[in-house]
Amino acid sequence: MESVVQSSNKYKITPKLLFEIKLHGFLLWASVGFLMPVAILIKRMSIREESGRRLRIIFYIHAITQVLAVLLATAGAVMSIKYFDNSFSNDHQRIGLAFYIIMWLQALIGIFRPHRGSKGRSIWFVFHWLVGISVSLLGVINIYTGLQAYHDRTSKNVRVWTIIFTLQISLILFFYILQEKWNYIQKQGAVLGNKPVQPTDQEMSPRCPEKAAPSQPC
Repeated sequence: MESVVQSSNKYKITPKLLFEIKLHGFLLWASVGFLMPVAILIKRMSIREESGRRLRIIFYIHAITQVLAVLLATAGAVMSIKYFDNSFSNDHQRIGLAFYIIMWLQALIGIFRPHRGSKGRSIWFVFHWLVGISVSLLGVINIYTGLQAYHDRTSKNVRVWTIIFTLQISLILFFYILQEKWNYIQKQGAVLGNKPVQPTDQEMSPRCPEKAAPSQPC
């Protein structure tokens, strides 16, 4: 009987603990669900950019956004260690641990990047890209498992939040694909302002039908 009471107290949700769980979830969403995708979209703006000044601005915005994302995720990890039961008995905790390790690995890779044109730059770029994809996927998956863990812990319905997050990720993917195809869309004349201007029938017709009689007005 005593063990049952202890188990019940262990999983009892107090208002303070509920606030900490929500804050932990918000920090991870702000990091993985918002700042990291925004940083990726910002960096992709530099692919077709030729101006050196704009490239530097884009790089610094990308770097600052990523640093903020790492700091927020780290704050969420500290909260998890300090306030929550970390028995790693569920998918959310196990995926979260893998996410934090790979996230900091990606941060170190970003700090110790070779200079452009150096020998190991291409290898670094591929590794940086692969680790970045892994961080993004693990982060998104862990938000979904976090919502499920919140439901299991509090019995609160998380369906609305799951739908909202899915719509947000879908919108980010749409912009990601749009960036990839933007030049193609422009070349097809599908973007307003880039459509080829066709001469009108009036412009194509001769201004004066009777060239032999210049004295007559057209």
